Amino acid sequence: MSHAAVSPVLVIHGGAGVIKRDMTPAREKAVRAALTLALRDGYAQLKAGKPALDAVTAAIAVLEDDPNFNAGKGSVFTHDGKNEMDAAIMDGNTLRAGSVADVQRIKNPILLARAVMEKSSHVMLAGEGAEAFAQSVGMPLIDPSYFRTEERWQQLQKALKEDAAKQPHANVETAKHFGTVGAVALDSEGHLAAGTSTGGMTDKRWGRIGDSPIIGAGTYANAGCAVSGTGWGEFYIRTVAAHEICMKVTQMREPLKLAAAEVINQEIPSMGGNGGAIALDAEGHIAIPFNTDGMYRGWISADGVPHVAIYGDEDDGIAEPPAPAPADSGEQP
Repeated sequence: MSHAAVSPVLVIHGGAGVIKRDMTPAREKAVRAALTLALRDGYAQLKAGKPALDAVTAAIAVLEDDPNFNAGKGSVFTHDGKNEMDAAIMDGNTLRAGSVADVQRIKNPILLARAVMEKSSHVMLAGEGAEAFAQSVGMPLIDPSYFRTEERWQQLQKALKEDAAKQPHANVETAKHFGTVGAVALDSEGHLAAGTSTGGMTDKRWGRIGDSPIIGAGTYANAGCAVSGTGWGEFYIRTVAAHEICMKVTQMREPLKLAAAEVINQEIPSMGGNGGAIALDAEGHIAIPFNTDGMYRGWISADGVPHVAIYGDEDDGIAEPPAPAPADSGEQP
């Protein structure tokens, strides 16, 4: 039986929590350019007939290389002045997944997450072990100074001063939990994939790991749904947010936008968390819910035109996918 052709789709995010008053014209221009480049590079993979995994990897790598995003170069600093990065990727067709946490010398953590998926028998590796594995598969380690930016360093200094002004062990995380990049893609075979990469929280301590590298929490894909989250990771872990969205879609048959909104804009805020997500289903429907002032986001589909947005009052321009042409089964009625 032959199936109707699927129109490839790529959706990306560069983190929730954008505050309009903090945005300069130069930063806005740079962010929009980076989102557009990520969409073009990722979609080029889909147009060439490559799998959704390749599109997700290509798009995220662009954002990891751009210091305007909290992933790869430009990752935020921990309390101890280090950059500790996490990433995950998942193939919805096979349910294979790979993730890494607390890596400090990997230029593109998303590439190492994919290597864990494809070149090991494991799903999640962390810290020095993840970096040793990287070397074993020919991925070079780089000097941690590569990830440093002065802006992120000053953000840490500000957070340290705020720490000093509070009671010991007070929760000062609430203003520092945003910044992640991610992508979800649908390829011409109808297969989905999702990926996420992050530098975590400014001023985080004790080897804290958020939702991004945890399969089902910040990253998940199956045959019918793919999700990448961004926000206060502890709440995405507690709700298993990405998996829950996909279960609502594939098991409860909820429309994608409703399922995503229920988790991101209702369940997580009801517990005290916030953030956003990008979601995509096997029919090409897109959902980009968020409950913050803004979220770096974008998408591209059959017409090849990148659509990017930043602020909450900005139109995403998302259109419903066209109805598929009837499949020619080659069989008599």
